[in-house]
Amino acid sequence: MPDIQRASPGDAGEILTLQRAAYVSEAQLYGDPFIAPLVESLEQLRKVVETSVVLAARDGGRIVGAVRGRVAEPGEQGRTCVVGRLVVAPDRQGQGIGTALLSAVHDAVLAEHPDVHAFDLFTGHLSGGNLRLYRRQGYRETHRERLQDHLTLVHLRRPAKLPS
Repeated sequence: MPDIQRASPGDAGEILTLQRAAYVSEAQLYGDPFIAPLVESLEQLRKVVETSVVLAARDGGRIVGAVRGRVAEPGEQGRTCVVGRLVVAPDRQGQGIGTALLSAVHDAVLAEHPDVHAFDLFTGHLSGGNLRLYRRQGYRETHRERLQDHLTLVHLRRPAKLPS
């Protein structure tokens, strides 16, 4: 299993390349080459690495996966963390790296922000593999948001601490 550690701003270029490779299949699935992960700039990603919890899975000298968690300002129900851009290199998918990254980002965020009470994320309605992974990790659908004729976002949430 790859080593998962906090990403540095210097990792942004490699993470962006990985992100683009990983999201091509999503763009094809939805018939939209302009989805946000494919048009994010290097500077935007660097800023995210500097301001959020961004983890990279490294195997040897190569980043083979990444995920980010951004802690939101406290709302009526307390603090939440939005998990996003969970990516795994296409040649390494199906090996448990995505599951490991998702668990690691939960742990890393809670270590820095113990007041986070829930994790939120979203994915497209056609992304069956993503939805299965998220449900296995304790996420449950909260609502759906139709963005365009071809895209409905499925919003999911899990409590910060799952019941034993």
